[in-house]
Amino acid sequence: MVENRMNIYIVLFLTYILYSRWVSILLCALVMAGGKGERFWPLSTAEKPKQFLNLLGEETMIQMTVNRLKRFIPQERIFIVTIKDFVGHVKEQLPFIKEENIIIEPFGRNTAPCIGLSALIINGIFPNSTLVIVPSDHLVVEEDKFSDSIQAACELTDSTSEIIVTLGITPTRPETGYGYIQYRDIPRGERSISGFKFKKVDYFKEKPDKKTAEKYLKQGNFLWNSGIFVWKTTFIVELLRRYLPNTYNILCKVVRENGAVKDDDLEECYKYVESISVDHGILEKTDNIYVLPVDFGWDDIGTWRSLERFKNKDKNNNICFGKIENYNSNNNIIISDRKPVVTVGVNDLLVVETDQIIFIGKKENIDNIKEIRKRFIDKKETLV
Repeated sequence: MVENRMNIYIVLFLTYILYSRWVSILLCALVMAGGKGERFWPLSTAEKPKQFLNLLGEETMIQMTVNRLKRFIPQERIFIVTIKDFVGHVKEQLPFIKEENIIIEPFGRNTAPCIGLSALIINGIFPNSTLVIVPSDHLVVEEDKFSDSIQAACELTDSTSEIIVTLGITPTRPETGYGYIQYRDIPRGERSISGFKFKKVDYFKEKPDKKTAEKYLKQGNFLWNSGIFVWKTTFIVELLRRYLPNTYNILCKVVRENGAVKDDDLEECYKYVESISVDHGILEKTDNIYVLPVDFGWDDIGTWRSLERFKNKDKNNNICFGKIENYNSNNNIIISDRKPVVTVGVNDLLVVETDQIIFIGKKENIDNIKEIRKRFIDKKETLV
């Protein structure tokens, strides 16, 4: 009996040690879910973009993201920011998220005003909280490593409130579809906490061409920009005031000190905020940014090509969704929303069937999907 009781005490003590570090930090999360997902057209549409689709399993991308965060953040402190056209999808797919935790942009104006609006609201509800900002449509395979990385980043931001921490993905290939982060060489600009080594950020780099990406990979002090950030809400507001004063002043007029929003005023004023990314509007102008190199099986699932890295393939290297029959067909991606699809003797195709369109193209044109979509939308009226 004594031994059993002692074992219980040990378990309780270890549990306390494991989770007490989270308790000391008022941690909130912001999931950005206003993207259009144009590179996943025609499955991803303006009415229902990729974050609300089942691309990798039973759950949609946004459900996977929020469930990952719920492992260490209470759901009442998880916020979703999206445009008003997508609010119905958020409520349907995340019914446990309180309505007041859904932050609504009248329309998209890029990530700087999106994050600024959200920070003002969240800071009014949870003053001086630590905010984890994540995209809604990324894949994380090793969720324990993700949680540990976020915890370390939170500890660093909590120890020095005027600091930004981002997670940088250790690159495995010369990828041209991601932005990059260049950090300073060791030992200059390195900080360590809980066994994690943070590097001082030098520059945020735009998506490179193939030759430049190869140079980044060879140089060794470049990481993929995951778009995941950890910083204090008060610091976000201060940087917004410092670097985007027009947007700051407009948003302060429509967000009350308690985080409540004057919806009618926001609708009218939002078109006057700067349409600019947080990278260009804020991050490139401030110096106190650290990056944590991580490797937890991350991918932003940005294009049809990214499915080939994670979806199971048949014996002929085909990826299939729906009722698909392949005969002597190889290396295809075939998606059918409703109708059966039969392929015979075709290779290297992307085939997508939805209730609105049938798309057939060579996989070599996947990187041009956004342009193809635009050309189709511009000409659509003449085709019906």
